[in-house]
Amino acid sequence: MRTTKRITYCGVTVALLLAVQMVLSGIAGVELVTAVFLCFCVASGVKMSMLTATAYALVRCLIFGFTPTAVILYLIYWNLFSLLFGFMGAHMQKAHTVAQIAVFTALAVIMTVCFTMLDNLITPLYYGFTASAARNYFYASLPVLFPQVLCVACSVPVLFVPLFGVFRFVMKHIQ
Repeated sequence: MRTTKRITYCGVTVALLLAVQMVLSGIAGVELVTAVFLCFCVASGVKMSMLTATAYALVRCLIFGFTPTAVILYLIYWNLFSLLFGFMGAHMQKAHTVAQIAVFTALAVIMTVCFTMLDNLITPLYYGFTASAARNYFYASLPVLFPQVLCVACSVPVLFVPLFGVFRFVMKHIQ
């Protein structure tokens, strides 16, 4: 029964992540998936976070299309993200301090930049872009990257306490 509850919890979280992504997809640079998933990872640990990350990446591709670069990018990035924050959540005190939330925020900002840079690496390599096309692809990503970084820098500290509280509450009741 406990396994069923955990799988259901991961599935509901995947649905939540997709809903958050779709609702805000029309506004370039605004994304709350990072803040929501970060809180889930910290509250749920590595195993459940990686299961959820993999499911999210694959279901997202079912909805938006299985482009090879998106599959590679999302599977690599969100599993690394879940590893980092799931591990941190398992090894930090449960009452999170302002300093810990600041560390989570800084790492989330770094991970957001890494997502874009990873895309700027994977896509040109996969499609065989020329050096000039790869450079143009990189420059074209910057106008969206800056608002994303700003959004993550604001949303993680604002949403961490309430979202972590909800995810932690659910975790306690499914164990």
